[in-house]
Amino acid sequence: MTIIQSIVLGVIEGITEFLPVSSTFHLINAANFLKIKQTDFVKLFEVFIQSGAILAVLFLYFKELKNNISLIKKICVSFAPTAIIGFLLYKVIKQVFFESQYLMIAVFIFIAFLFLIIEILVKKGFIQIKHTLNNFSYKQALLIGLFQSIAIIPGVSRSGIVILAMMFIGFRRDESAKFSFMLAIPTIFAASLFDLYKMRHIALSNIGNIGILLIGFLVSFIFAYISVRWFIKFLHKNTLVPFGIYRLVIAIILLGI
Repeated sequence: MTIIQSIVLGVIEGITEFLPVSSTFHLINAANFLKIKQTDFVKLFEVFIQSGAILAVLFLYFKELKNNISLIKKICVSFAPTAIIGFLLYKVIKQVFFESQYLMIAVFIFIAFLFLIIEILVKKGFIQIKHTLNNFSYKQALLIGLFQSIAIIPGVSRSGIVILAMMFIGFRRDESAKFSFMLAIPTIFAASLFDLYKMRHIALSNIGNIGILLIGFLVSFIFAYISVRWFIKFLHKNTLVPFGIYRLVIAIILLGI
């Protein structure tokens, strides 16, 4: 992998990590487009640079989290199911989910229709989205964590499934997105550190590998910071429908290719 390729993937990761479009799906397909072979190092890179995006969230929400111990506890409750499932299915995730292009596209399309269905139900009044995180219970936190664990499949989108699940039980779009950002902190940091540990021999085998990882990390941080601020403002006045349509268009293009 070259420096230019690491920058391009860092930009894609930063922009897509917190949008409900599945950053992993975009990274894998972008790597294919750039003719980057899916080696163990590339897989490590794709996970590790997510830490840069998470650092941006930590930077934005540190004060709010520091003063809200109850919310931190609920984030930990939500994180638990993903941690357990991710640990138990680590090999399946790497050897099956990350390798099946048709599975990823099928999941990508399925979630697109979920976006459209949930928004129709909201528009028709069948779902009332009015709750804030002040009304968030531990039982709901555990439920959201179970939904987030589905995102181990590339194409689901961790932020997307969390936002959908929270909207379904009555939370506002912007509040749902905010919680998905905060929940990403332990989820992705844990995944990145676990991957780094499992593949430490690859990361340390070449000094150039470390440089590539750090460049992708930094670029991801910058673009994630911009993306998060924009997305929250977007959700104050808009729905998830554009993201559902975007998913369908991208899936059609990839199937055509």
